[in-house]
Amino acid sequence: MSADTLAGRVQHSAEVKHSRFLAQAAPVTTPDEALAFFDEVGDPAATHNCWAYRIGGLYRFNDDGEPASTAGRPILAAIEGQGFDRVAVVVTRWFGGIKLGAGGLVRAYGGCAAECLRTAPRQPLVEMATLEIAYGFEDTGTVHATVAQFPAEKLDERFDAGGARMRLELPADAVAPLKERLRDATRDRVRLVDEQQ
Repeated sequence: MSADTLAGRVQHSAEVKHSRFLAQAAPVTTPDEALAFFDEVGDPAATHNCWAYRIGGLYRFNDDGEPASTAGRPILAAIEGQGFDRVAVVVTRWFGGIKLGAGGLVRAYGGCAAECLRTAPRQPLVEMATLEIAYGFEDTGTVHATVAQFPAEKLDERFDAGGARMRLELPADAVAPLKERLRDATRDRVRLVDEQQ
């Protein structure tokens, strides 16, 4: 199953027994980016700023003083339940004087996060691949012109006595068409050095 990320930042607020909850979510690509987002939007004057993020196989959550697993884990469950990846969510609570109990906290934090994500604009995540190609100096112009026709990012290019090597990152579904185009353009002189998906 392919996951989506957020198209941009979103927020959703709710009130539960006089406590105010504000969920804020953002697309992120690294744990540091997620933590910076939490620092930026969390309210130091609020009672709690509970959060979670998922980035591929990496995830973390924090209950920020609420009873264990009543806030951060339900926020993470909301991210996963809505099919998101590379997303960070912080739910800020301003205490309203009535205790919610463990079940009430789980429902309030998880529900506010889930509703925030449910209505958010989604952006599909594209599976990327890296490709390394080797070619002679005489094909440099042709290779550059061919690669420019694809949504590929050049990671690096090295030259030595035998020619050139270029490492690219591009959508996985563009790898085969690029290989075919390079083969045709250089009369099959381009060699594939290394490839991971």
